[in-house]
Amino acid sequence: MRIAPLDRDALAEDLSAKIDAAEVLMGFAPNDALIMARHPALMDAAAALVGAVYGPGNVDSGLKRLIGEATSKAAGCFYCSAHAANGARDQGVDPARIAAVWNFEDSDLFTDAERAAIRVAMKSGMAPNETTDQDFAELRKHFSEDDIVEIVGVIAMFGFLNRWNSTLQTTLEPAPLSTLRDIGVGEDG
Repeated sequence: MRIAPLDRDALAEDLSAKIDAAEVLMGFAPNDALIMARHPALMDAAAALVGAVYGPGNVDSGLKRLIGEATSKAAGCFYCSAHAANGARDQGVDPARIAAVWNFEDSDLFTDAERAAIRVAMKSGMAPNETTDQDFAELRKHFSEDDIVEIVGVIAMFGFLNRWNSTLQTTLEPAPLSTLRDIGVGEDG
């Protein structure tokens, strides 16, 4: 890692409570949040964004994690891809579907609606962004505009997290790494 995470014992009470909440939600204390804790306002903003993206909405929470995984895979962020895969597993997504995200177009494990969302996620994760009007026309066949805003919210959140974690080379925690091994995905994605 290029920046060390703060020790949990060194955190102010309010930041410690946020890390505790993340640990309850995720099953582990995320290293990226422990790095963000060096700038409390940034950590607060990131936590609010994560809460808004993963909070109540119309788009299935498992699909949101697959969208995050696809965005992160396309951006080349192993840390975030592993976190999204771990979250998908925690949301009850079939491990075979998680492992097949990279090959979603040819997999019968995904519906047309899921393919449309994952396609936009993959294309949005690339630089430059490769989404097209046709991609959005396909999304509109399956999702309302409000749903599409939720989908793009997931993509945008992971855009931030992908840049954060790739730039800082955040070390992956054991839980998401274990998930990747369990579903047969190695560290090369």
